[in-house]
Amino acid sequence: MDVVGHPSSVHAEGRAARAAVEKARGQVAQLVGADPSEVIFTGSATEAAAIWFYNRDAVCGAEIEHDAVLRQVVDAAHPQLIPCNRTGVVARGDFLPVAEAGPADTRRRSASVLQAANSETGVIQPLLWQPDPGFEIGLSDITQAVGRLAFSMAHSPARAGILSAHKLGGPKGVGALVAPPDVEIYSPLSKRPWAGGDVGGGQEMGRRAGTENVIGIAGFGAAAAAAQRDLEAGLWDRVEKLRNILEEALATAAPDTIFVGQGTQRLPNTSCIAVPGWKGETQVMQMDLAGYAISAGSACSSGKVRESRVLRAMGFDAATAASAIRVSLGPATTEAEVLGFADAWLRQLRRWRSKAA
Repeated sequence: MDVVGHPSSVHAEGRAARAAVEKARGQVAQLVGADPSEVIFTGSATEAAAIWFYNRDAVCGAEIEHDAVLRQVVDAAHPQLIPCNRTGVVARGDFLPVAEAGPADTRRRSASVLQAANSETGVIQPLLWQPDPGFEIGLSDITQAVGRLAFSMAHSPARAGILSAHKLGGPKGVGALVAPPDVEIYSPLSKRPWAGGDVGGGQEMGRRAGTENVIGIAGFGAAAAAAQRDLEAGLWDRVEKLRNILEEALATAAPDTIFVGQGTQRLPNTSCIAVPGWKGETQVMQMDLAGYAISAGSACSSGKVRESRVLRAMGFDAATAASAIRVSLGPATTEAEVLGFADAWLRQLRRWRSKAA
């Protein structure tokens, strides 16, 4: 916060700001297994997605993508939505090359997207983690996975990735697009094919113009470095054990509770819980009064609580999708807190059932 210079300036203050930005670029690159030259800082993962999709007409993506990605898919001139199975996993055979799906004149602007892990259920997409020389994805939303599981862009079938600082414990309002220099990137802030050349000041290697958020970027880098240390120390293995303790405690007392994605690979910190008929919005309010912050559906819906479209895409009925909550744990979470939450949630469940009886 004491660095006041503009990172594009050549004086000492500017060079200090540039050094902070480049240090962070290296820290983020190391966390995601990329070269620093591939990290483009943005204002959010949403902006990073919008930049990557810009000027791409033929797009295919899974129905369970985050809104920041899915809306870009459905708004494309030639969209192709890919289904998932009951566990939330997308099959390789359903993922057709979009270049074959769109008209020939759109193929150079084609795009395919697949998330690394789902924000609501924590379900991991094996296609992004299993090397397959014959399979390539244009973009992956790695926001939920990075920092919780070891991930390398260099060993992924994805050509580009998007992520956000606050998912790593960093500041809100800063994200990144990770893309090799040979990946075509247009942007309303930098390159418009019809504008006769570049626009803006040429920041971020000419791929995202605008003065860099030096404080946010420095915080992003620090969070990335801390996340790398946590991964190497095995902290998320402990978190996964706590997640399992929570689910076992709830299942023992309420055997009909649905744990979405259980039995498939999930993020270590995420539990998506559903009790058909008990509205997720009600649970959020009740648990808030009990001192626990949980969410129903995505946390990026401007305070709106509605049925989970992700669960609907997985084949769950409306009552189940409307009852789903997401409980997230972190490295600082204790077993006492997990068991305290279980007690409070089960207490509210019994009250709801007694009123519904």
